Amino acid sequence: MNPLLALFWWVKITLMGLISLFFLLYGIETLIGAYSLKNPLDFIMYFFSASFMILVSSVGVIFSFFKIYGRLKTPDREKTQEELRNFEKNDSAGNSGKTEF
Repeated sequence: MNPLLALFWWVKITLMGLISLFFLLYGIETLIGAYSLKNPLDFIMYFFSASFMILVSSVGVIFSFFKIYGRLKTPDREKTQEELRNFEKNDSAGNSGKTEF
């Protein structure tokens, strides 16, 4: 993989995770602040908007976490693809998909 593309990938995923983390914390702060409101309609508006903000930003944090985890788990992607091709070649030459126990 091109080193410049790898650097861009890391910056993109890290920035997305950090922005999502910021909005997650801001959503939690908004949710806590909603309970101090006196007007019930304002409370409902703030409650649901903060809940939606927490939901969307937590998906961004989880997405970033699993993308980074997957990249660190398989650091040599070329080797993994080569092993997969060798496995498919050996599988098609021999047992035609049947597994014996």
